[in-house]
Amino acid sequence: MTKNQQDTKHKPWGGRFSEATDAFVEAFTASVEFDKRLYKQDIAGSMAHAQMLEKVGVLTKEESRQIQDGLNQVASEIESGQFNWSVSLEDVHMNVESRLTEIIGATGKKLHTGRSRNDQVATDLRLYLREELDQIAAEIRRLQAGLLDLAEREAATIMPGFTHLQTAQPVTFGHHLMAWFEMLERDFSRLQDCRKRINVMPLGAAALAGTTYPIDREYSATLLGFDKPTANSLDSVSDRDFAIEFCAAGSLIMTHLSRFSEELVLWTSAQFGFIQLPDRFCTGSSIMPQKKNPDVPELVRGKTGRVNGHLISLLTLMKAQPLAYNKDNQEDKEPLFDTIDTLKGCLRAYADMVPAIVANHEQMREAAMRGYSTATDLADYAVRKGVPFRDAHEIVGKAVAFGIETNKDLSELSLEELQQFSAIIEQDVFDILTLEGSVSARDHLGGTAPNQVRAAIKQARQILNG
Repeated sequence: MTKNQQDTKHKPWGGRFSEATDAFVEAFTASVEFDKRLYKQDIAGSMAHAQMLEKVGVLTKEESRQIQDGLNQVASEIESGQFNWSVSLEDVHMNVESRLTEIIGATGKKLHTGRSRNDQVATDLRLYLREELDQIAAEIRRLQAGLLDLAEREAATIMPGFTHLQTAQPVTFGHHLMAWFEMLERDFSRLQDCRKRINVMPLGAAALAGTTYPIDREYSATLLGFDKPTANSLDSVSDRDFAIEFCAAGSLIMTHLSRFSEELVLWTSAQFGFIQLPDRFCTGSSIMPQKKNPDVPELVRGKTGRVNGHLISLLTLMKAQPLAYNKDNQEDKEPLFDTIDTLKGCLRAYADMVPAIVANHEQMREAAMRGYSTATDLADYAVRKGVPFRDAHEIVGKAVAFGIETNKDLSELSLEELQQFSAIIEQDVFDILTLEGSVSARDHLGGTAPNQVRAAIKQARQILNG
């Protein structure tokens, strides 16, 4: 046997090869540097597979016990930092299996009976993503709880509502915060729906066609907490829809966080001054001592592009792949892993930061007084007096123009000044031209009235506690 043949023989798949893998190619094609984070799931899947092989009589009880004990030792070595990861063994699967064989001998070589790395990695990914999704969902819930606490404190705090970033109508800060809650609730729901499609088991599909061994896939699925096995072996090993769907949900989460971020950045500026962020979530300038920069919201806003890019990467990765497994799929892990890490980091930062936001009530109220935010209320008042809406719109437009000319808000105009635009305006108009009157008048489901905000918070708490 030549030296090249000897070098190749240590590969689990090296039997038909006559020369060693090129050193550069070996490093280029290896995935162990990033897929080793799957070791817990890989070992869990292997333990379940061994138990199943024992159940159907492919392994003896003693062989299964040796494999279980050996895998526990491998896990212990990895967690204690004593494990020697080898690029020459390519990936997490062969590193674990090789070390298992070193520990227990030839019995370790029996573990791979009835499976392939193709169904093994698909199973590992689903196990890993299921666990990470649950952690991300928990962070969303923690952020939502913080939003509810802040919204309850600020249920009656008046601020300007905007369209086109122009003052539109007064709203309550609590109402605005509850809009964020609703966005996150949709995100949470999408993750739960995505989880259903993650939680099916590919193990047993083997390389692409199934196996000739009398395996019990339902038993393996039960051991690993899957709802059921996958239905088609070809699709089982090549499907990455679940990862793409998760990244799509992740992109929406990040889009929502980016929108929050944009508002927080604006609101902390001197030009708005609506809120203060805790110092521990901000940084200063190296040359401008007065600066307090909202770095966390800015960075979250920037990381949105990163996650969106990972979604496009995975879609492009899969768009031209024939059935079944292809080496291209090795490229699924880094975008997926980074999406997970980014989501967890951003959600954690926001869940920690949001409850500590301090509202500058006077600044918000003063801003709501600017821009004639109660103009729509005056138009609605005229309509209730029998004026057609389009005529009411014109009346109020003229009143606003007069206010701009005299530098007065609508609530600051006298009754005589208002009546020059319409005789139907009476003293009771001032009940609705105040900011409090405006927000209180929107007293219906989904409205900005403080009591509606409090009712929405109560219902939201029931959702979180349910």
